[in-house]
Amino acid sequence: MRTSRTEAAVQARRQTTQEMLERLQTALAAAARDHTPATVAALARTARVSRTFLYQNQQARALIEQATRTTRPHPTVPSSAQLAWKERALNAEDALAQAQREIRTQRTHLAELLGKIRDLEHDLPEGSLQRLVSENTTLKQQARQLTQDNQRIQERLAGARQNNRFLDKHVADLEAQLAPYLTASPPPP
Repeated sequence: MRTSRTEAAVQARRQTTQEMLERLQTALAAAARDHTPATVAALARTARVSRTFLYQNQQARALIEQATRTTRPHPTVPSSAQLAWKERALNAEDALAQAQREIRTQRTHLAELLGKIRDLEHDLPEGSLQRLVSENTTLKQQARQLTQDNQRIQERLAGARQNNRFLDKHVADLEAQLAPYLTASPPPP
C-alpha cells in the first residue's frame, strides 16, 4: 500500500513538472513571437513557475538556453532595449563628467581658501596667535562675570521696586488714616 502511494506521488510530481515545462515552452514561444528578451524573471511570471524551478530543472535550463541562442538579435541591428541602455549609459557618462568637473571646481576653491588661511597665519607676528587666544579667553571670562553682575543687579532692582511698592502702599494707608484729621475743621480758639 505504501509503495502505491509513493508511486502516485512520484507520478503526480512528474505530471506537474511536465505541465510547468509546457507552460515554459509556451512562454518562450510568446517571447520569440513578440521579440521580447527572455529573462528568467519574465519567463517565470509568464509561465507561472518559480525561478528556482527554472534554475534547478535541467530540461527548463536547456529550453531557455536554446531559446536565447535562437532569438538573440543580430549584432549589427541593435534592439530598442539596447538603444535605451546605450542612451542611459551616455547620460550616465555625461552626469559623471559633470560631477567630476564640479568636484575639480570645489577642490580648487577649497585650495584657494586654505591658501588664504595660511597667508593670514603667516602675516601674524610670532606669538600673536597665543596672545589672541589668551585675550579671547580673558574676554569670555569678563563677559561671563558681567553677565553674572547684571543678573545680580536685576535681582536687586526687582527687590527695590517691590520694597518701593510696599512703602507706597504703607504711605497711602497712613495718609488714609490721617485724612479725617486733616479735613476736620480746626478747634475754636
